[in-house]
Amino acid sequence: MPSLLYKSLTDYNSPLFRTQFLNVSAASPPSPPPPNWNLSCRITSQSMSCSSETPLPTLRTVTIPYYELKDKDADLSLKIEEGFGPNGLGILSITDVPEFPSLRRNLLCLSSRLAALPEDVKKELEDPQSRYNFGWSHGKEQLESGKPDLLKGSFYANPLIDVPTNDTYLIQRYPSYCGANIWPLAALPELEVAFKALGKLIFDVGLMVAYHCDQYVSRGMKMRKDEGLEQILLRSRCHKGRLLYYFPAQLRMYQVKYDVTCSNHEENGDSMSSWCGWHTDHGSLTGLTCAMFKRNDVEISCPDSAAGLYIRTRSGEIVKATFGENEIAYQIGETTEILSQGYLCATPHGVRAPKGKEASGVDRSTFALFMQPDWDEKLNFSEDVYIHKELIPSNDSLTFGEYSEMLLDKYYHKKT
Repeated sequence: MPSLLYKSLTDYNSPLFRTQFLNVSAASPPSPPPPNWNLSCRITSQSMSCSSETPLPTLRTVTIPYYELKDKDADLSLKIEEGFGPNGLGILSITDVPEFPSLRRNLLCLSSRLAALPEDVKKELEDPQSRYNFGWSHGKEQLESGKPDLLKGSFYANPLIDVPTNDTYLIQRYPSYCGANIWPLAALPELEVAFKALGKLIFDVGLMVAYHCDQYVSRGMKMRKDEGLEQILLRSRCHKGRLLYYFPAQLRMYQVKYDVTCSNHEENGDSMSSWCGWHTDHGSLTGLTCAMFKRNDVEISCPDSAAGLYIRTRSGEIVKATFGENEIAYQIGETTEILSQGYLCATPHGVRAPKGKEASGVDRSTFALFMQPDWDEKLNFSEDVYIHKELIPSNDSLTFGEYSEMLLDKYYHKKT
C-alpha cells in the first residue's frame, strides 16, 4: 500500500505566514505560539486492512539530522514546535546517529533469547517489591480492560546507574526507581552490555533534544537554567530502559480478536491498541527504537502495513506515526508538558499488532528509554492542569516520585 500523505497548509518559513499570522517581521526569529493556538492542516488517507474501519492517515515523524542536533547554535525551534508543540504529534526522530543501527540490532536480537529462558531463571529476575519495574515482567501490568497483559514480556533496568541509592528508606518509599538492577549474569551475560550501550546512546542524544526543547520553550516563558529539561534530566537517577518482547501471534487468536475489534473499532478504538494499550508516558522524554519483527528467528518486514504506533492527536484524531529503522524517535511525556506549561505536549499512543495469515508466528522486539526527573524533583501543578486532575490537587506541589507512585497505582497492584 502506498504511503499516506500529511501536509501542513502552513509554510512556517514563509514571510507571508510570519507577517500575517504571527504578526512579526519576516526577519524576526520565531517564538512559540500560545498552547491553544491551532494550525489548519490537510490529511489525505486510504483505508486500512479492515474494511469496516474509517480511513486512517499515516504521518511521517518530523526528522532532525544528528549533525544539526549536536550544534548548540542551530535554531531548531520550528522543528521542535512542529513535532512537540501544541499541534504536533508529540514525537520527532533523529537521523544518522553514529553507532545506533548496530547497537539497536545487538540488543533487540537478545529479547527473544531472554523470553525463552527457563521459567525458574526468569522468576529469579523478577522484582515484586518494585512492582516489576526492575528485571523481568510478564502478565503483571493491566490492560485497559483490567485484565493482565500476557501479549508481551518486558525487562527493565537503569542503563546509567546499577544502584541509584543505598538509602533503605528511599528504596522502600520509591522502589520502582531506587531499587537496583537485576541482570541475568549467568544465563545471558551479554544482555547487560548491550542494554547499557544502547540506553546510554539514546540518553546522550536525548539530552541534545532536551537542550533544543529548552531553547524553544524559553522564547515563550521565563525559566531559570536549572528548571530546563536538560538540567532536570542530567541530575536525575530515575532513567529506566525497557526491552519489550511481543510473543509470536497465533493465527486463530488474531482472527478471533480482530473479528471483534474491527466491528467495534469506531466505538472503542481497541484495534488501534491491540499490542499496547492507549497510554501517555508520564515521564519527561521517551526514546524509542523502530521495532524488529522475526519469524522462526529470521528477521522479516512487518507483515501488516496497518500495524504499528498510533497516536491520538490533540483534536482527538487517531493517526499512525512512522519513523525509519535507523532513527531514534523521541516522545514528550506528561511531566514535560506540565513543566513547560503546555509549550511541549504529550499525546496518548498505542501499538497495533499485525493481523491476518501473514502475522502468524511473528514476534516483535523494541526498546524504550524513559528519561524522567529524579524522585525528589518538585513538580508544581497550576490551577489549569488537566493531566490526571483526579489525582492532583490544584496549586499543589508533588515530587516526581510521589506523582509516579500515584500513577503506578492505576496500572499495577497497589503497594501493601
